[in-house]
Amino acid sequence: MENGRSAERFLHCVRGAAAVEFALVTPAFLAMVLGGLSVCVLLYSSVSLQDAAEQGARCFSVNSGTCNSASTTQTYAKSFYHGVGAPTFTASTPTCGHQVAASVTLQIAAVLTNISVPLTASACFP
Repeated sequence: MENGRSAERFLHCVRGAAAVEFALVTPAFLAMVLGGLSVCVLLYSSVSLQDAAEQGARCFSVNSGTCNSASTTQTYAKSFYHGVGAPTFTASTPTCGHQVAASVTLQIAAVLTNISVPLTASACFP
């Protein structure tokens, strides 16, 4: 009889269940939170890169005092980028007008590896 009661008590014991549940759920929860933050940083950097390219093309076309050459235009465009990494800007004058192109590669830390995400943007202002 004693063995039956001790087995019954063991089956109904819930001490430590919260710790086990926490240990099982926490890694997945943290991976989701950090993944969400990485996506936010990626989107912010992408929008910032596009804005910097547009501002550089506009300055290259309209403001000849500030952006009088390709190198000054590239420096001007870099000042508008606020994302992660150091992008490369190129300014040129193709048939569409004054164009500024930008590119940067972001490294995102995944669970067991790093992922390289290339971002590019270009803008042409007549």
